[in-house]
Amino acid sequence: MPTASKVLDRVLVLEMVRVTEAAAIAASTLTGRGDEKAADAAAVEAMRAALNELPMEGTVVIGEGERDEAPMLYIGEKVGTGNGPKIDIALDPLEGTTICAKSGPNSLAVLAIAEAGGLLNAPDVYMDKLAVGPGLPAGVIDLDRTPTQNVEAIAAAKGVKPSEIIACVLDRPRHEALIAELRAIGCGVVLIGDGDVAGVIATSDPDTTIDVYMGSGGAPEGVLACAALRCVGGQFKGRLLFRNDDERARARKWGIEDLDRQYDLKELAKGDCIFAATGVTDGSLLAGVKRKGKGKVMTTESVVMRASSGTVRWVKGEHRLDQ
Repeated sequence: MPTASKVLDRVLVLEMVRVTEAAAIAASTLTGRGDEKAADAAAVEAMRAALNELPMEGTVVIGEGERDEAPMLYIGEKVGTGNGPKIDIALDPLEGTTICAKSGPNSLAVLAIAEAGGLLNAPDVYMDKLAVGPGLPAGVIDLDRTPTQNVEAIAAAKGVKPSEIIACVLDRPRHEALIAELRAIGCGVVLIGDGDVAGVIATSDPDTTIDVYMGSGGAPEGVLACAALRCVGGQFKGRLLFRNDDERARARKWGIEDLDRQYDLKELAKGDCIFAATGVTDGSLLAGVKRKGKGKVMTTESVVMRASSGTVRWVKGEHRLDQ
């Protein structure tokens, strides 16, 4: 367990919840409206406004893209009042924009913070991901092994047959071969449409019955998921995937030289860190935003975790819109 950071004050733990609550409430007003961009923009603006109220010198290291492509919360943007500790911030104001637009499950507002240099400044490219929850021997998973070999290793560590292992995989055409291989060995496969941050975190919760997360998804989401696993335990392996020279150049721009490196959990999220998430729509991790009292009250459910203490807090809030 990492030593408690002198920079990440306890007060910031609950302040991070206020930030994700603001983004989730803003996005929820557009749930099911079919407009991904509008929902994302609403969440971004609300999260940015909330971050700028905090006494810190924050730098966005995982954001909505590079400055020329993202007018709000771009990589490198400074947030906070400027008076306070230097903090790196990884965020996704609306994880699962398509989910929100279609009112599907597991849309979240998420962010993670660490001391400066604590979070990998991952470019907006794909990452091959492999994750398991706590309680397994170190090195049980490895991206250089086949999916079958990883499932067999996990099964052996748990004392069960490979056919008793359940994997979570994003439902994408690029994963057809992976899904076929898993099913060929009798492995159960839970397919999700979006929201791989929640998918990775699900491996740490026995109630989900998910043993392993496999497949490729966004690299920024990989860093966010690692921040959560640092708090609750687990293992993660990640390798950046590049489709062209432009993406390779983008990685080098952010200081990544070894483009084939297999990253470990503690290389993606170092030291003490705080992870917070608020549900936008109902999901396996959190309940979504609800309206009650003739629409004048909104309820939220959030989770906030800290790596140094291993503390996990579940926060339910009521937000009165007429006050």
